[in-house]
Amino acid sequence: MSLVVYWTTFAENKLTDIYHYYEIEAGIQVAQKLVDGIIDATIILENNPNIGQKEELLINKPQDFRYLVFKNYKIVYWINTTKNRIEIVHVFDCRQNPVKLKMTK
Repeated sequence: MSLVVYWTTFAENKLTDIYHYYEIEAGIQVAQKLVDGIIDATIILENNPNIGQKEELLINKPQDFRYLVFKNYKIVYWINTTKNRIEIVHVFDCRQNPVKLKMTK
């Protein structure tokens, strides 16, 4: 079963934040390559939605949150069966305190 990957506004804003940070710190090419890599990492979810590990910090939420890892980033998503899509809800920098992930979702 093929599902559509959908990026929430919150997740898109996180990508924009990542891009702007690396644009200033490392340059446009580095920023674009990183953001493209994060986006490309989610393509596999279309045909393999359960490939990610369950996110233990969000286990008490009604959605079954899972995540993929790309470099230092956790790409948090859940499978929305009613809308037949995979919703990317967060791109979390793993160098931060993990409690921050729990507080944002």
